[in-house]
Order: sequence, then structure tokens, then C-alpha cells
Amino acid sequence: MSTCATVSRDLDEPLAGTAATARTWLLLEQPGPWGTKALTSSHLDQALGRALEAAAEGTGVRIALIRRPGRHADCGTPAVRQVYAAHTVPGNVWLHGAMTSDPEQLLDLDFTALGMGDPHTFDRLLGGRPHTGDPLALVCTNGKRDRCCALLGRPLAAELAASGVTGAWEVTHLGGHRFAPTLLILPFGYAYGRAEAPHIKEVLQGVREGRVVVEGCRGRSAWERPGQAAELAVRTAAHEYAADALTVVATDGTAPRWEVTVAHADGRLWRVIVAQGASLPPRPESCGSALGSPARMDVVAVRELIPTEIDATSR
Repeated sequence: MSTCATVSRDLDEPLAGTAATARTWLLLEQPGPWGTKALTSSHLDQALGRALEAAAEGTGVRIALIRRPGRHADCGTPAVRQVYAAHTVPGNVWLHGAMTSDPEQLLDLDFTALGMGDPHTFDRLLGGRPHTGDPLALVCTNGKRDRCCALLGRPLAAELAASGVTGAWEVTHLGGHRFAPTLLILPFGYAYGRAEAPHIKEVLQGVREGRVVVEGCRGRSAWERPGQAAELAVRTAAHEYAADALTVVATDGTAPRWEVTVAHADGRLWRVIVAQGASLPPRPESCGSALGSPARMDVVAVRELIPTEIDATSR
């Protein structure tokens, strides 16, 4: 039987507008096996996992567990864990790292401030500092959510690590199993699907240079799905690949049709019409699930506004 990732690839299902949404990511190292809902079904204390989920709800912060690529024997509780926080909104992009021997410290974070892009609570409580190493390449490998993530994600994570990508980590659920192997690149927050190691190395080099590689990109997690698709469409139309050059400044409308306004740092504006469609023919969204027609974001039109329209928009 074909996997959900194989079917999605064979049907050439679009990737744009399918990334998980989060303005800020909070990552906690947790070795060992992960269950379907990793925060409450791993070796992390279940009560702590539930409390973290509750603390982050509605703040724009998304919490995920990470572990180094390789075998995941049950080695008990680590004495010290790596923690990262990253904000992905253009104009205030940052990635800070820290070490903790007590993950319950995370409950004392000001999640609202983190979601708004303020790193001071992370730095003060955990001794966080700006991350000066390679960008993070977080590969989804949670096979309990979907077998494609383990079958395709774990070899990719291992290959990246073996080839010297020091920022390679395995991560829990990123959404979109059928696009496996999927990964998130921090600090900019762009997600990629159907990834291969040579392409991801190109993506990482782009991050080091402040560029976005559009090929294989699912979108920037800072935006909702219509904004993700619109921003990538503008990048392609304008040949603009500087990571912080574009910002989604407005999304008007409701499903199935939105008008998204994308702004350039130099003052230019674009209006992008995005329509929600159904992926046909039906396909499984996850391995073992019933056939369905997952929503897709289709860019109907991209139009750069002329100066008089920009003046009218600003009034």
C-alpha cells in the first residue's frame, strides 16, 4: 500500500501555504521515544507537558520537543537539556539558546511576551543568549503521528548530521505528514517539504546569507496559511529572496477567499488573491486515514500596487 507521502508526491500536491503557524517557537530537548502527543506521551513529565500546553495556548508560541539524530534508546532523564526560543516575524527575528537542568523553569516564562517577540523572559530565567552557531534544521521524525515522518524523516536527519550540519535536530509534529520529510528552519521560520539533504544544505546556506530558497518551501510560520502562500507568490513574482524584505501586513476576507497585502521593506505593496480549494482526487492526509480532500491555498492573482493606490491604502 502506498504511503500518504507517496500519494501526495505522485499527485504533485502544492506545498505553499501548508506550514504550521507560530510566531515564536520554544524547543525543549527530550531524548527517548515520543508518543502521538509528544508533550504528554514521552519521558517528559506528563503534568509538566499539560501545563506547558496550557501556558502557551493563544500566545503565538508553539512548543516542540527535540532530540539529536540517531538511536533513541531509553536512557532515562538527561541531567541537562538544550532549550531554544526563536521569533520568526520579519524585523524582529531572533534565535536564543540556553541549557536547563530543570525543565519546570519553562513554566515561569512570560509566554505572552515571548509570542510578541520579547526574548528577555527567556534570557533572564534560563540564562539564554543569542545563538551564534549554524541555523537549526528541525526534521520531523515522530513516527507515532505518522509512519512517513519516521521512514523518511529519520534518514534525512541522520544524513544531515553525518554531513556536518551541526544544527540538525529531530523534532516532534510539524504538521503535513503527507509532505514528509518535512522540516523547519530557524530562525526565519520557513518550513520545507519533500526535502532532500543537498537541497536543505542550499537552504541553510541561504539562511546564513539572509536569503530564502523558495523551491520546496511550505511557508513562513509567522503567517497564517493564506499569508504563507501570498508571501511566497510575491517572492517568485518579484524575484525577491531577502528573508526580511517582505511582511504580510493584512489579510482580509474569510475562507474560501482572501485578499492579502504583502509589503516590501522599501515601501512597495502587493495585493494577492488567495482561494481555498479542495485537493482532488481524494487522498489520505495521514497513513491509515480515510481518503479526504485536504484544503489547499491557490494563488489566483498577484498585483503590485501603483503609488496612488499605496497612498489610498495608507489613509
